[in-house]
Amino acid sequence: MITKGIRGAITVDDNSKEALKQATLELLTELVKTNDIDKEKISHVIFTTTSDLNADFPAKYARIGFGWDKVAMMCFHELDVPNALKMCLRVLVVYNCENDFEPQFVYLKGAKDLRK
Repeated sequence: MITKGIRGAITVDDNSKEALKQATLELLTELVKTNDIDKEKISHVIFTTTSDLNADFPAKYARIGFGWDKVAMMCFHELDVPNALKMCLRVLVVYNCENDFEPQFVYLKGAKDLRK
């Protein structure tokens, strides 16, 4: 078994708890479905937000919405790079898997512009 990273990102409508909750759940739902993620195989998860998003912790909604209460998770801010995409939530799921597993990255809403 090896470890691979599964990336995803989504833009958030506004800096509110409800908007962060909805964006987190939408992003993780698509990431889990696309990659057939088994929570028992998750090593850890890193969330980042742009500095304009600070209303709540995205990890909280992964714990509540997906039962990832035994998964180590951390939340950080992205670098504040000039002209970078604003209002963006990113995730890196570090996943224990077989060598032939090919992670499918998920970019939603305005974050699609990150991977043209």
